Amino acid sequence: MLLRVKYSIILGACIHAPNFNKKDLKHMKQKIRQIAGLLAGGAVLAAMVAFPGVQIKKQAEQEPKKFGATYMTMNNPYFIALNESICEGIEANGDVLITRDPAQDQDRQNEQIREMIDEGVTAIFLNPVDWTEVSEGLKMCKEAGVAVFNVDTKVYDQNMVESVIWSDNYQAGVQCAKDMMKKKAKADILIMKHYNIQSTNERVEGFLDTIEGHDEYKIVEELTTTSEFEFSMEEMDRVINKGLKFDVVLGGNDPTALGALAGLQLNHVTDEILIYGIDGSPDAKEMIKKGYLEGTSSQQPVLIGKTAVEAAYRYLQGKPIEKDIMIDVIMITKENSHSNITSY
Repeated sequence: MLLRVKYSIILGACIHAPNFNKKDLKHMKQKIRQIAGLLAGGAVLAAMVAFPGVQIKKQAEQEPKKFGATYMTMNNPYFIALNESICEGIEANGDVLITRDPAQDQDRQNEQIREMIDEGVTAIFLNPVDWTEVSEGLKMCKEAGVAVFNVDTKVYDQNMVESVIWSDNYQAGVQCAKDMMKKKAKADILIMKHYNIQSTNERVEGFLDTIEGHDEYKIVEELTTTSEFEFSMEEMDRVINKGLKFDVVLGGNDPTALGALAGLQLNHVTDEILIYGIDGSPDAKEMIKKGYLEGTSSQQPVLIGKTAVEAAYRYLQGKPIEKDIMIDVIMITKENSHSNITSY
């Protein structure tokens, strides 16, 4: 505005000056525009000197935030669905998600956490390979001021994370046990779990607590696997070859249950065996519809992801968040497998 006023005053004075022709007017206009440009540039420079943080802050606000995510494995439809849900929420806010797969290796996951911190992430969504050994990565986050949102499987020291967003894993085991007890008056049960993953330990605990005091339901063996299809299939092959008898299998998750099913089929076992998984994956639901699996207690990875993203942004905005957020599980059997249960 100041520049426009000065431009008018100067131009008016020149027009009314004696011997001032049109050629002079055109030349003067060009000179005034040049002067105005220099003055404008000087004004911007002066503003930048007087308020150095303004421009930097504006640029910083325009730059997208970086978030990190690392899960025990991406060789599981559950974690793919969870990551897609988190990614959708992050990108909807104009930000970026960096995802890493440690492939069941805690040392590798700790190193991935270090790399993501170096890349400048604001927060990390973490599903630990080992709930105690992940402490090294958590300490790095704490020292770097990077917020951690613990999804699905709890870490041992929950004081090192901002919030835990998890499934009711204990109830998932209870649901499987109750369904089995409705269908069988007695059972010899094989349990297949991952020993250092707290979520599967809680599921097994819920199952065992439910059958406690019912001597007709016996645990013939508890096996530890890596909660992946291939390893579960190999373990089942070993169990069959050593002659162990059972008529119920509880898998710590759906890939374990599906691997057990594959092991039984490869060995041409035709006995009626009830197989239970936990996750509610599309593959498991399809096998339930076809009668190969008895049931699965379904987690809700899409809802967990959405809830985790909401918690992260609230925290970064300085708003209060819940420390412990539990998401319900849903029992799926053949009776309701065709219903519209949209957990994935």
